[in-house]
Amino acid sequence: MRDWIRTYEERDWQTATDGTLRYALLGLGWWTLDVALPAIADSDLGEVTVLVSSSTEKAERAAADNDVDRGISYDEFHDSVASDEYDALYVGTPNALHLDYVETAADLGTPVLCEKPMESTVERAERMVEACEAADVPLMIAYRMHTDPAVRRARELIADGFLGEPVSVYGHNTQPILEMNPDPDQWRLDPDLSGYGTSVMDLGIYSLNTARFLLRKEPVAVSSEMHSGHEAFDDVPDERSSSLLRLEDDVTMVTTASQNAHADTHLKITGTEGQIELHPAFHGEVALRLRRDDLSVEVTHESFDAQREMREEFDYFADRVLTDGDIYPDGRHGLRDMRIVRAIHEAGESGERVDIR
Repeated sequence: MRDWIRTYEERDWQTATDGTLRYALLGLGWWTLDVALPAIADSDLGEVTVLVSSSTEKAERAAADNDVDRGISYDEFHDSVASDEYDALYVGTPNALHLDYVETAADLGTPVLCEKPMESTVERAERMVEACEAADVPLMIAYRMHTDPAVRRARELIADGFLGEPVSVYGHNTQPILEMNPDPDQWRLDPDLSGYGTSVMDLGIYSLNTARFLLRKEPVAVSSEMHSGHEAFDDVPDERSSSLLRLEDDVTMVTTASQNAHADTHLKITGTEGQIELHPAFHGEVALRLRRDDLSVEVTHESFDAQREMREEFDYFADRVLTDGDIYPDGRHGLRDMRIVRAIHEAGESGERVDIR
């Protein structure tokens, strides 16, 4: 156990020892400027050389404020301006705007790290994957939990049989979005920008994807219930969402999500011989709890916040691009999540179980 703790935060995925990947960051919201930008500045294998926003003036102002060499507009990005000044693109716009920029990056031969969920609909996500595969351009979807040490160690334990046979999963993710941003017209509450809804697309996807990553099992069917009562959620169906999924090998998963509730994140996996719990589970400061027989262990690492999670994610992506290595999670992995989310919404609308196709 002492050795396991000592190596807890080691990068078991890293293969590159030198080199630098130059990023263009596209979409300059608070997440990009306050989390992604400093995460890359703190990374081992990346630097930011270009910022891309709605106007040249806004991008240049942000570049000057953040000591970045160049700022360009979205139109200039599409016109290949400054394309020789960056090696890879990070896309941090609202969901429904991802595709156009990824298609341009594919045309330019530029590797892409795209925020999750990868687009607003399955059909648009399919087009994104097809564009990158046709151009032989690396595409990674930004599931930062994959490089969090607690999640990686939990995955190792599950593969080694700590749980016995997995039986059930409980995933929960809630936040009070109107306290975080009181604007009822924000993009996460606009289906034209968010996609199928708000709570499952933005929050539930963490439970779903992390469970897929940990168990290496795919959901195959789902039943779901949704409700929106607050006036700010009139245009989206899932202010509150709960789903019952059947995963491969008859593992059961219950997942709940809401954009209008006390902030809490939780993922618990129970097997025939043990239990692994992440609580809090997402958004930094992940705590890992292990139970088996008379053993009970808790590991916390409060320094591992969202920015540090992003640093690991960016270095993982850079590592794979610099070494021409395989990317996981790639576009096909993200597309599977889009199909799961679509099925959850179809089940919520119909009131019937839906097979995930």
